[in-house]
Amino acid sequence: MNEQNPGTEPVETTSLTVPYKDRSTGLIVFGVLTIALGGLFGLLVPLMLAGQALAATTTHAPTSFSTILPAIFMYGGLAVVLVWLGIGSILARRWARALLLIFSWSWLVLGVFEVIAMAFIMPKVLANLSSTGTADHPAVSAAAMDMVLVVMFVMYGVLFIILPAVWTFFYNSRHVKATCEARDPATCWTDACPLPVLALCLWSLFSVLMMLVAPMTTHGVAPFFGMFLTGAPGMLFYLILAALWSYAAWLLYQLDPRGWWLILIALCVGMTSTLVTFAQHDLLEMYRLMDFPEAQIEQIQKTGLLEGHWMIWLMSFSMLPFLGYLLFIKRYFHRKS
Repeated sequence: MNEQNPGTEPVETTSLTVPYKDRSTGLIVFGVLTIALGGLFGLLVPLMLAGQALAATTTHAPTSFSTILPAIFMYGGLAVVLVWLGIGSILARRWARALLLIFSWSWLVLGVFEVIAMAFIMPKVLANLSSTGTADHPAVSAAAMDMVLVVMFVMYGVLFIILPAVWTFFYNSRHVKATCEARDPATCWTDACPLPVLALCLWSLFSVLMMLVAPMTTHGVAPFFGMFLTGAPGMLFYLILAALWSYAAWLLYQLDPRGWWLILIALCVGMTSTLVTFAQHDLLEMYRLMDFPEAQIEQIQKTGLLEGHWMIWLMSFSMLPFLGYLLFIKRYFHRKS
């Protein structure tokens, strides 16, 4: 997403008078691969439903599909979007190339942080699980745990770093950009603002969708400055947040500085509210308010992830890259005369 355009000037396009290599074949190949990736995400939905039903029969607890509803919406939505983008890539549409570049950059950046987080979390989780062995299920040896960690990091490295890096390298090519502009010369909505800003707009809209789903999945439970909102107040809170972020996304798309400030203030206030709340309460209390099955809460406790306050610090540091990104795109916003 390194296409940069200062201020509110139109997004520049690659001049078709400059020689370039036609990448139509590559667009078809990556389009097919993107469709296949969407199909894999689509398969995750029935697998998650089957896994939840199997877990319920094992623990003899009521099936709680609400806990996986956000993941179902996310994976199902990704499946539809990736199939759509894959078709757009095959047809060499400029909007598809722009959105796939945003997707691949997001995939890569989130993947790097995912692998880093796994490096801190998984050794602790596996160590706690291995120490809870029973006569029927003896503890796993340290050598086996090391092998599990190696396999997991290799898989995560391929899925979340290598693959998105390949997608990013291809769609970031000036030859791919020029090919799409030659075959689809008419400007479209993805050309209205710089790609780094468009990426934030799309992520804001994704957050809106999650906020609209949240009342169904959390029973309206939301952390709010040292307390948990529940029921109707919590649901209203999520709806207000969704409206606020929708408005901010529209302002960002218009390159209106108010959208940038609105996102920054909302992020800082929201993070402060979350930190204040979890400094006084723990996640288990929130899970119980959300009607998580007790057996599932016990499994979470066994991982040892909720011990101490290190999760609070992890949440705090996870916001720093986002704040850095906000500062990075600030140059695209200028006070309107």
